[in-house]
Amino acid sequence: MSEDHYPPQMIAMLEAIWGEGFLSPGGAEEVGRVIGGHDLTGRSVLDIGCGAGGIDLALVARHGAGFVTGIDVEDPVLAHARGLVAKAGLSDRIGLVKVAPGPLPFPPGMFDVVFSKDSIIHIPDKHALMAEVFRVLRPGGWFLASDWLIGTETISPQMAEYIAAEGLDFGMATPARYHQAMQAAGFEAIETRSRNAWYREQARVELARLEGEAGRAAAAVVGAGFVQKNIGIWQRMIPVLDSGEHCPTHLAARKPGAAG
Repeated sequence: MSEDHYPPQMIAMLEAIWGEGFLSPGGAEEVGRVIGGHDLTGRSVLDIGCGAGGIDLALVARHGAGFVTGIDVEDPVLAHARGLVAKAGLSDRIGLVKVAPGPLPFPPGMFDVVFSKDSIIHIPDKHALMAEVFRVLRPGGWFLASDWLIGTETISPQMAEYIAAEGLDFGMATPARYHQAMQAAGFEAIETRSRNAWYREQARVELARLEGEAGRAAAAVVGAGFVQKNIGIWQRMIPVLDSGEHCPTHLAARKPGAAG
């Protein structure tokens, strides 16, 4: 049995909710909000947890990144992403690489920007992660990300039930722990910006789509039972969003030094 968290069935399910190539909320628009006022034109970008390819297409096509290196640990998402990149004719500007969990397989100072969207939740050791991000960035480079965070270190039974329903290896951390990890790595200009208010509303829209036409369309591909299971996950997620215990957050930090 496959151990992949995102087999083709899950990819199809999430694309039905979030759009082609996206495995997390907000699509290309939310990618743009993570980037904010930063200029990616001509920049070398590392995307940690590139998923099904939509993010990397947006980084190049919408934000002018010079070259994006997308990394992931799972074959199904990389195969899907490679198909989308080839279809878009962007194989010369997007490279997709399978990596093993652990240190990043790149030399120091290789990237202008390290980007990640809702995937570093799968990496429990945030201090080790931030040290690696710091290492592969050039002086003056930026870490720009979003992730699924928790409001407090001790989770409630309701939150534990939601995490169990997701069935993913969630290594959720608080904004304070992320800040400490970035600071310990040597970053400056550290920011953590909650997206809880936005996603509280967005999750309700997504649930309505799952219970309606998008869910019916997805059921034709992945089966009604799989759709119903995901409806149950969203029903467990919304209360912990409302309580603030589940707090999607944007993260940003700069490696000191003059940009090259």
